[in-house]
Amino acid sequence: MTEQSDRTTPGRAGVRGFQAGDGPRLVEAWCRSAPADPLTPDRFRSSVLLDANFDPEGLRIAVHEDRLVGAAYAVRRLTPMTGTDLEPEQGWIPFFFVDPAARGQGLGRRLLTDALDWLHGHGRTRVDFSSYTPHYILPGLDAETYPQAAGLLESLGFRTLYEAAAMDRGLVGYRLPEEVALRLDELRSLGHRFGTPSDDDLVELLALAGNHFNPDWARAIRECLAAGTPLDRIVCVRDPAGRLVGWAMHGAYASADERFGPFGVLEETRGTGLGKVLLHLVLERMRARGAHSAWFLWTGERSPAGQLYRKSGFATTRVFRVLRREAAR
Repeated sequence: MTEQSDRTTPGRAGVRGFQAGDGPRLVEAWCRSAPADPLTPDRFRSSVLLDANFDPEGLRIAVHEDRLVGAAYAVRRLTPMTGTDLEPEQGWIPFFFVDPAARGQGLGRRLLTDALDWLHGHGRTRVDFSSYTPHYILPGLDAETYPQAAGLLESLGFRTLYEAAAMDRGLVGYRLPEEVALRLDELRSLGHRFGTPSDDDLVELLALAGNHFNPDWARAIRECLAAGTPLDRIVCVRDPAGRLVGWAMHGAYASADERFGPFGVLEETRGTGLGKVLLHLVLERMRARGAHSAWFLWTGERSPAGQLYRKSGFATTRVFRVLRREAAR
């Protein structure tokens, strides 16, 4: 069959909300449309369908002659991320795609406009692509991989807020660096205590992650441990006064054991080497479990964390743009 004869006519496609039976077809169409970032049915189920904020009408589906040819997902908070804040002006578009056979005829613009109109109808005047928590698919737009999507979003008024770097590091042959081992000994001699948290330590760990860093990190830690992730995937540190001041971990997201993070130390302890030691202690544990690499999706390349990662052997593998569109009230 030629490309021309296989091409759909999206101008005649109907756009509607998600319905039962769309899920398998959506996953198949997604994988045809974005082969660099394939989606599995279980990830679609957990990240979209089981999300407490999911509204079927926000997932706009394009269908032509019973063939699902595209989608754009709009979401707003129905339950607060933390406290009671529903962020009433904020909406998100975590993803959109158009089947390759249906491109070049305006369907992507039509789907995105429909999703934006749906959000605006719910009072959302600020829309981000695609940094939605708790269930982002990717941190933002990889414009190098998806240049047409970048152009479309820009034409609709989306502007770059900042960039997030995904990084990887090989672990084959990894050894704890000598300077890290020496600093670990020095910190221990000063009274710092490093180790796997106990059950009771989790109260402080969740408070540290949620109050000083990101409520979504606390959620991720809580949910992965409740789902059975072993505590030894985490290394915590207490200062000489007994305060829990930092942690690093792996395996927190979707049971991906080679995914590093989340990771943080209190701001007043930075520059002491605590973060570097925590990072390498977790890499050491990962290698001991047979991991061949460590990776994560989101850091600022020029942030203190990004600089630490680079000095520790991580290299940027992808760059994502976090985009925002401000609409008139």
